[in-house]
Amino acid sequence: MSCRQFGLVGKNISYSFSKKYFIDKFSVGTLEDCSYENFDIQTIQEFPSIISNNLDLKGLNITIPYKETVIPFLHKLSKNSTLIGTVNVVRFTKNRKLKGYNSDYYGFMKSLQPLLKSHHKKALILGTGGAAKAVAFALEKLGIIYTFVSRGAKENSIDYDLVNATTFDNYQIIINCTPLGTSPNIAEFPPIPYNFFTSNHIAFDLIYNPQETQFLKKAKKKGAVTKNGYEMLVLQAEKAWKIWNK
Repeated sequence: MSCRQFGLVGKNISYSFSKKYFIDKFSVGTLEDCSYENFDIQTIQEFPSIISNNLDLKGLNITIPYKETVIPFLHKLSKNSTLIGTVNVVRFTKNRKLKGYNSDYYGFMKSLQPLLKSHHKKALILGTGGAAKAVAFALEKLGIIYTFVSRGAKENSIDYDLVNATTFDNYQIIINCTPLGTSPNIAEFPPIPYNFFTSNHIAFDLIYNPQETQFLKKAKKKGAVTKNGYEMLVLQAEKAWKIWNK
């Protein structure tokens, strides 16, 4: 029986959620012909050698820092990944062409939806990387207006120094798309004025390790509804599985 191989492409990914998740999935289901491994590369230029050296590959997850730089190596993009500008899932077509998809936005959207109330109209997105782009796309689908926050003045974003009490009055959802607070650097947190969180706010952190970041702890102290990135990851992984098995 030939093996169906899947894997994760990223940098310094030994900690990654994906490998354990899919190996557990394969062991529980009738999927003993499937394997999953990490392809830890120092530069995206190594990507073609992964493809040429692993002829049983059927699908890949793509993670930091290659969600944008992988695009030139693909033959085709889904409509959504074209609009978002990032890819976190690659499917091998029958003739081994590579097609890029984005399941991050789907995972985030489905994870945020149950928390939304009628007053949740605007969101602040902390960070401007690939994950932030997927989050912005999901918010558009949900009809929520958003603003990016970044260090230093960038196009289409405000500086952290400008976030104040009025900002918190106007924006009821705050989403951390930065790596600040990820294990092992669990003492870190985005530099925003946490005193202005209230019970009307949602604090959503894409980080899942640790389960409760400083960002979430500080928001929770002020009564905010909080959620980490674990469910988002599960949802995007299941979406990836569907894409690979189209």
